[in-house]
Amino acid sequence: MHPAMWSNKATQENIAKLVERGFDVMQPDVGALTSGDHGKGRFPETTAIIERFTTHTLAPQDLVGKKVLVTAGGTREALDPVRYIGNKSSGKQGIAIAEAAIARGADVTLVAANCEIDSSSKISRFNVGNTDEMQTELSRHFLECDILFMAAAVSDARPVQKSAEKIKKNSFKEIQLTQNPDLLANLALKKSPQQVVVAFAAETADDSHLLAREKMVRKGADLIYLNDVANGAIFGEDQTFGSIIDGESSLEISSPISKIALAHQLINQALLHSNKLG
Repeated sequence: MHPAMWSNKATQENIAKLVERGFDVMQPDVGALTSGDHGKGRFPETTAIIERFTTHTLAPQDLVGKKVLVTAGGTREALDPVRYIGNKSSGKQGIAIAEAAIARGADVTLVAANCEIDSSSKISRFNVGNTDEMQTELSRHFLECDILFMAAAVSDARPVQKSAEKIKKNSFKEIQLTQNPDLLANLALKKSPQQVVVAFAAETADDSHLLAREKMVRKGADLIYLNDVANGAIFGEDQTFGSIIDGESSLEISSPISKIALAHQLINQALLHSNKLG
C-alpha cells in the first residue's frame, strides 16, 4: 500500500467506521515500499500479526470493569527549536502493557510521549511531548483509574529557559537546568487505598535491587519493575528481562521474554496486589 492510499480521506473514514463498530484495526508498518516510497503502508510482520491475534483472543477477561492508565515513551525538554534533553525510551513496553490490558477487558487510557509505535484503536490515546504535558494528562485521568503503570521515562530536568532560536555552537558554554516535577510521587499522594501504582526503574549500579526498592517506597508505589540498562540494554528491543519487586519479595525474570509477555506478568502482579487490598 502506498502512504497516500493509507492516508486518503476515504480510507481513513472507512477505518473509523470499523473502529466505531468495535473492530480492532492493526495499523500498517512504516518502512520501504515496493514502489520506492517510504512511509506507512507495509504489511505487518507475520509474528506481529500472530502476537496481536493471540493477545486479543486468548487473554483472560479479568480486567473487565477496570480502568487502567498507562504511560509510555520518553518526555523531551526543548533547549531550542531543534535540540532537546531526552532519553532512549522507545515506548514499546508501555504500549505492550496497554495492549495486554485492553485484551483482558480493561478500559485503557494511554499517555504516550514521543512514541511512534501504533496502538490498538480501542485504546484512548493521548500523545504528549514534554513533562508538563504528561502531567496535565495524568492529572485528568489518574483519580478514575484502578491501576497506573508508569512505564514512561520522564525527564528529571528541563532548561530554565528555552531559546526561541537555534543556539549556536559557541554559545553552548553553559545550560541552566531546573528540576522537573516528580509526576509519580505527586500522583501517589492522591492515591486512594484501592488504587494500585506500578513504577519502573532503569538502573546500572550493582545494588540496583536496593535502589529500585528505595525508589518504590520513596515514590509511594505498590510495585516496581527493575530493568538493568547497563550498556543501553533493553531500550528499543522487543524482549526484556528484569525483576518485579513489591514490599515483600521479587519475581526474577532472568531469561529474555517478549515485552507483551512481561506486560501480562505485570498485570498479574498488579491484580494480586489489588486482591490483597480487598
